[in-house]
Amino acid sequence: MKKELTDVSDFLIALGDEKRQAIIIRLLEEETCQGIQVGEMIEATGLSRPAISHHLKILRQAKIVAYRSEGTKNFYYLNHETTEISKLQHFLTQVTTIMTQESRNA
Repeated sequence: MKKELTDVSDFLIALGDEKRQAIIIRLLEEETCQGIQVGEMIEATGLSRPAISHHLKILRQAKIVAYRSEGTKNFYYLNHETTEISKLQHFLTQVTTIMTQESRNA
C-alpha cells in the first residue's frame, strides 16, 4: 500500500490546491477541446501569468495537463492519458476493500 500511495502522491498534491483546481475547472469547461492559452486562464482564475505558469508546471508534472504549441502560442488541455487516474482508482479500491473487511471483522 505504501508504494501505491507514493505512486499517486504527486497527483493528489496537484489536485489538492484550490488554484490548480480552478485551472482544472476552466480546462473542463473548454468545449472545443482545442486547449486554452494562459491569458484565458488568467481571466477565469484571477491569477497572474507567473502564478498560472507555476501551477501549470505542477499539473504537467502530475500528468494532469498537457499542451501543444502553434508557433509561439501554447494551448493547454487536460491530458488524455489516464494512467495516473487509473493508479488513484486502484489505490482507492484497495483502501475501500481493506476498510470493508475491517468493518465486517469489528
